[in-house]
Amino acid sequence: MLVHRTTRPRPKDPDPSVFPRVRPSFVAPRAPAARLTVTWVGHSSLLIQLDGLNILTDPMWSERASPVQFAGPRRWVPPGIMFDDLPPLDVVLLSHNHYDHLDSRTVRRLAQAHPQVAWVVPLGLAAFVQQRGGREVIELDWWQEHAIRSLRIAATPALHFSSRGIGDRGDTLWCGFALTAASGRRGRRVFFAGDTGYHPEFARIGERYGPFDVALMPIGAYEPRWFMRYLHMNPEEAVEAFRALRARVMVPIHWGTFKLTDEAMDEPPQRARAAWTNAGLPDAGYRQLAHGETLSVE
Repeated sequence: MLVHRTTRPRPKDPDPSVFPRVRPSFVAPRAPAARLTVTWVGHSSLLIQLDGLNILTDPMWSERASPVQFAGPRRWVPPGIMFDDLPPLDVVLLSHNHYDHLDSRTVRRLAQAHPQVAWVVPLGLAAFVQQRGGREVIELDWWQEHAIRSLRIAATPALHFSSRGIGDRGDTLWCGFALTAASGRRGRRVFFAGDTGYHPEFARIGERYGPFDVALMPIGAYEPRWFMRYLHMNPEEAVEAFRALRARVMVPIHWGTFKLTDEAMDEPPQRARAAWTNAGLPDAGYRQLAHGETLSVE
């Protein structure tokens, strides 16, 4: 039986103060090639230090996830890294074009402040970035790969859609990214899921690019289920996808920053941790970060 928001009131949200923001501890200006760090800026924005490179995912520094800054979902927690405190960037990964993942103002700021950065985007998004000042932009289809120095970047399938207005639905692609570094005795591997519902390709991604040291998995924006199941995983599905990926550590993302759907803002991590425990996975493998917190993977 489907439960609609008109037949069940939305659960109450907590006070935003329950979401702490801590001082990041990434390595400036760059981490050693053999060291891997992940810092959660908020939502799907993360700073990844891998193979001696500084990599930013789905950068979003605006106050609202919206085409205008006077309406739309407002940020609950300030960015975990202030924009001017970003280290010199080498790569920016864009998973798709929704406003909570692709922010026009942030793209312009990054292109001006970090003109040397390489942008890796799914098919159809290069023009958006180039029109806002991006110089080096690489478009990838699902399963296509691109090398930046010794880092291999592969675009991976996702269950989602794209649109920024009326009449452009599906005009550009959406994807996740598998990152493989060549440094060290065994290359470090990171998976960034982007924005996705649960799909059967997670196992194939794990076979092809795993085992991953860290999987960055979206766990929020999943209610009402009758509609969101084809767009966003719920926490239980995120844990199942993690298991299929053959990963060692899961970092939950896409929660606690913008109010997008019906579930309470603090529900996703509670359900994700319970699903993790119920699956019998080791406690050390679930690393829930505060905004700004840095995970260093030894």
